[in-house]
Amino acid sequence: MEKILITGCNGQLGNEMQQLATQYPTFEYIFTDVKELDITDPAAVRDFVRKHQPHCIVNCAAYTAVDRAETDEKKCDLLNHIAPMYLAQAIEEQGGTMIHVSTDYVFDGTAFRPYTEDAPTCPATVYGRTKLAGEEAVTHHCPSAAIIRTAWLYSSYGNNFVKTMLRLGREKEQLGVIFDQIGTPTYARDLAQVIFNMLTQGVRPGIYHFSNEGVTSWYDFTKAIHRIADIRTCHVKPLHTEEYPTPARRPHYSVLDKTKIKETYHLEIPYWEDSLTECIQKLEQA
Repeated sequence: MEKILITGCNGQLGNEMQQLATQYPTFEYIFTDVKELDITDPAAVRDFVRKHQPHCIVNCAAYTAVDRAETDEKKCDLLNHIAPMYLAQAIEEQGGTMIHVSTDYVFDGTAFRPYTEDAPTCPATVYGRTKLAGEEAVTHHCPSAAIIRTAWLYSSYGNNFVKTMLRLGREKEQLGVIFDQIGTPTYARDLAQVIFNMLTQGVRPGIYHFSNEGVTSWYDFTKAIHRIADIRTCHVKPLHTEEYPTPARRPHYSVLDKTKIKETYHLEIPYWEDSLTECIQKLEQA
């Protein structure tokens, strides 16, 4: 039975991986977060991997506080670049492979058509630079690894845009949301499902893009959240990016082309609004 080591198991994606794991009993799982394994400690990583000998590491751990990263570059780089390098080195020594989750922030967001995997990278933030460095380190130290870039991740777990908009929609009479940043939401459960498909079919090296299908803005995303949750007491007002300045520059366009992952793993990807409905229903039943 192949062992799968999943890091960052208490995050949005890690929690979804734990939930779905029961549907894939052909694997043996080791779920870790910082308490069980400090991935920024090279000796600890090497010893843990030698002891447990996983076939594959799925790295769901990351520093994702995009604005805070602008003044916390050292810690951000440690988690997004150096730690994935330690994992890649350790699993390569054992003859295993790795799935590493990355981000649309490796691009500067100035395109006007969906980004393919071979589009030139040009990160405009500390977060994006450290995630790109992590991709390069993983690919260099574990050539059999697969990188999955995703965007606008949300889940019924942790803190995320969907949960924030649900809370604010119920608390406030008016809300301003950016309308000129375009992308595609990703339900973390759908991403977890894709990772299990990759594990089942066999990890094929390279960079892949994954989000849900379709395109929207943060404003339209919010309107959909409120409509699905039947929130009618909050007026959502569209804002230009300039009206809501943030320490880290957000990409204006971050739509990812998913042709490669769909063709490689024979996937049908759910439409973003269908997945959003599923997530909100799950939250309301909790």
